Amino acid sequence: MMTGNNLGYLIFLWALLVTLVLVATEHSPFERTKGINGLDKIIVRDGRGGSVEVYLYGGQVASWKNVKGEDLLVMSSKAIFEPPAPIRGGIPILFPQYSNTGPLPSHGFARNRFWEIEANPPPLPSNCSSKVDLILRSSNDDMKIWSHKFEYRLRVELGLEGDLTLTSRVKNSDGKPFNFTFALHPYFAVSDISEIHVEGLQNIDFLDQQKNRMRSTDHGKVITFNSQLDRIYLSTPDKIRIVDHKKKKTIVVHKEGQVDAVVWNPWEKKVSDLGVEDYRRFVTVESAAVEKPITLKPGEEWKGILQMSVVPSACSSGKLDPKKSCSHPHTYIN
Repeated sequence: MMTGNNLGYLIFLWALLVTLVLVATEHSPFERTKGINGLDKIIVRDGRGGSVEVYLYGGQVASWKNVKGEDLLVMSSKAIFEPPAPIRGGIPILFPQYSNTGPLPSHGFARNRFWEIEANPPPLPSNCSSKVDLILRSSNDDMKIWSHKFEYRLRVELGLEGDLTLTSRVKNSDGKPFNFTFALHPYFAVSDISEIHVEGLQNIDFLDQQKNRMRSTDHGKVITFNSQLDRIYLSTPDKIRIVDHKKKKTIVVHKEGQVDAVVWNPWEKKVSDLGVEDYRRFVTVESAAVEKPITLKPGEEWKGILQMSVVPSACSSGKLDPKKSCSHPHTYIN
């Protein structure tokens, strides 16, 4: 027979269990679910309404929404979510080779591999709880085409002000040195490609990928778009701005550890997995290391950071206030 004391004790245990479950759910840094075609997807929320979605296939960010639910990235209307095809849109990872600059398939293989969640990554300072850590390790199949053992760690993090930070860490776990080229390829959402300009690359040398990477210098104050553009800018500043005149907003791209930047829009050039009118909705400004490959000795690790934020255009030239950002300066003082 159950006494009153026993019943009270069971009620207490039940209440404690419910509380623990609620606390764990409330503070869970991310949610694992299924995305398009049943592919595993991670959703990270910032508690204010912002979110980022990451597919384990490719370690690819597919969506970055602000507190209003507006997606700040573009996914192709013809994107293919069927491995081994790459996903067109979001933020593809181009590793260990940028484009056709080496013997590997174009843009390497990281975007065609299944990544894993890393529960206990090596220490990486952060004040944010809205994040997820992924890892890609070299496989036997990878070793057949690129004979180097590596570990690629990726942290995807939403800041207190809604900024998005991708921190890449590549470690040489081999017994011999290797080098690689690299880029993160964000498809930034814009009102219309003809209504924007890119600032911060004046008087910078670039390789024109429409002219067999012929080297030139961009003397224009800003980059505007009225036709296809595909350039690798060399030794660029850490901060580049995309000004959207129609929306009166500026996308601030801040990078560390990657000296180059790629600016691309295909305009009306046919791309098989891109909708005919999709080019109007995006611009890519990539953080990259192309001209001078990154070299790692055995045991060495490289770190690269790409931070993205959206601010009113009037704020984009203001002073940085690092105290208001979760990780790096993306909040501006007029």
